[in-house]
Amino acid sequence: MPKKPNYKRVILKLSGEALAGGQGFGIDPVVVAKFAKEIKELVKKGIEVAVVNGGGNIWRGATGANKGMDRATADYMGMLATGINSLAMQDALEKVGIQSRVQTAIEMRQIAEPYIRRRALRHMEKSRVVIFAAGTGNPFFSTDTTAALRAAELEADVILMAKNGVDGVYDSDPKKNPKAKMFKKLDYIDVIQKKLSVMDTTAISLCMDNKIPIVVFNIDKKGNILKAACGESIGTLIGGK
Repeated sequence: MPKKPNYKRVILKLSGEALAGGQGFGIDPVVVAKFAKEIKELVKKGIEVAVVNGGGNIWRGATGANKGMDRATADYMGMLATGINSLAMQDALEKVGIQSRVQTAIEMRQIAEPYIRRRALRHMEKSRVVIFAAGTGNPFFSTDTTAALRAAELEADVILMAKNGVDGVYDSDPKKNPKAKMFKKLDYIDVIQKKLSVMDTTAISLCMDNKIPIVVFNIDKKGNILKAACGESIGTLIGGK
C-alpha cells in the first residue's frame, strides 16, 4: 500500500490518447472509469485534485494546421475536444461517488462553469475534483502549458504527468530504441537543453520559473496515480527534491 500523501494539492495531466484506451480514437468509457476510480483514491487520502485533459483522442490542432487549416481555428477545435473529454471524466467521477466540477477557459454556460481561480480553490477545499477544459482559452498554447499555468495559479504542489505506455522520460524513444535509458531525476534545464519530449518549452519554462515539480509516470499500471501522489519512486521526477 502507498504511504501517506507526499503532496496536498495536485494537478493531474491526462493525455487525450490515454482516454481512448486501446481503440486509439474517441473515448473508452471503461478506461475513463478506471481513471476515475484511481482519482477517487487520491480524494479519499485527503489530496486536493484538479485534472487537465488533452484532446488528441478527438482532434489535435497542430495536425489540422499541418494540413492547411488556419492554426487558430484548428486550436479552438482542439479546445472543444478537451471539453468533451472533461464531461466524460466528470460523469465517471460522479458514478464512483466523487463530486466534480468542469471549469472552462471558453464560456460554455449550459455545461460547465467559467474558470474562476477562487471558485476552483473553494471546490478543491471541499474535496471536489475540478476538471479544467478548453486549455488556456487561447490558440497556440498546449494543454501541457494549461497544466503548468493552473498549477502556478492554484499553488499546486506538483504536476502528475500521466503517460500511456511509457514509464518515464527517456533519452530516446523507447518504442524505437530498446536500449533507451530512463532518467530517474532531471532538472528543468536538462529537459530544455536535451530537447526531451516531456512537455513543450513554454510549459517546462513556466514550471521552472515557479518551482513546480513534475512527476512523469506510466498511467497504464494500476495504482500509479496514487503512488506518484504519495511520492513513491516511480517514473521520472523533474525539479523538486
